[in-house]
Amino acid sequence: MRWDLFCRVVDNHGDLGVCWRLAADLAARGEMVRLWVDDATALSWMAPAGAAGVEVQPWPARDPGVEPGDVVVEAFGCELPPFFVGRMAARSLAPVWINLEYLSAEDYVERSHRLPSPQPNGLTKWFFYPGFTPRTGGLLREPGLIESRRAFDAAAWRSAHGVHPTPGERLVSLFCYANAALPALMKDLAREPTLLLATPGPAAQQARAVLGPSGQLGALRCIELPFLTQRHFDRLLWSCDLNFVRGEDSAVRAIWAGVPFVWQFYPQQDNAHLAKLEAFLSRYRGELPAGGGEVCAALWRAWNGASRWPGLPDAKSTAAWQAHALSWRDHLATQADLCTQLAGFVREKR
Repeated sequence: MRWDLFCRVVDNHGDLGVCWRLAADLAARGEMVRLWVDDATALSWMAPAGAAGVEVQPWPARDPGVEPGDVVVEAFGCELPPFFVGRMAARSLAPVWINLEYLSAEDYVERSHRLPSPQPNGLTKWFFYPGFTPRTGGLLREPGLIESRRAFDAAAWRSAHGVHPTPGERLVSLFCYANAALPALMKDLAREPTLLLATPGPAAQQARAVLGPSGQLGALRCIELPFLTQRHFDRLLWSCDLNFVRGEDSAVRAIWAGVPFVWQFYPQQDNAHLAKLEAFLSRYRGELPAGGGEVCAALWRAWNGASRWPGLPDAKSTAAWQAHALSWRDHLATQADLCTQLAGFVREKR
């Protein structure tokens, strides 16, 4: 089928990251995808080779004169151009129109998933929610991802990217927004040999400010990474013992990495992100041993600005967290992935 996927970049590249992964995954399964985006510059490093079956188009300021595809995906409520909606209504067989929503663990997701929204022009828009339970649309996971993760040679990847940890050195990745808890985190990391791998942007800038000219603090040293393709970003997460991630795309990839991670939610002025945080924690920490869940939750809350810094978990709690990360990943991998569910939904509605 022909899919038209619309994406607007708000103030970070997470929306585009999700949409590109979705487009590439659909195309790899034999679909044809047009990705309409208002700012595609980040694709030069996210996906410099492009993807067979994916055609990237600038967000249309005027009617491009093309017939809409069989499926139209409006990512994250970006609102389609009116002239494109008009062409959708004029098709003899109307496209399946999907509003792909943001990822959340809140209860309303299960209630709202797959609900119709009748439009004044006679079309129907369908709400589709990614999520963590069988009553949601699942998570982006391309075929073979878990098998690739299990066969991954972390040492070879690190060496190829100039990352050479010393024996016994802990590896921690850092991808974050501006974060007031970062100095406290780095002070804790400095208590034992740690190599911090900081991604470009706020993560590297803040780490540099804490470390100063020496580039080192106690037993902590830092490497500032270049921009990585999505494929290599995944492998960065696979290579580390602890991952700090931000936004939706990297959080899902941290889940598939199967190692402990801390998710910084996109900050919102009304603190709505804290409700999302608590909803996620209620699901994520459920299987952690007694006490371990609260240790993990305290760290996540502090990283999201909801409490004071509690310090990093001790060795026993970290080992339990690692076991939980693997079991939770494998549990989620038993659920149908987002692309599979989207394609099935479209076939049902057509």
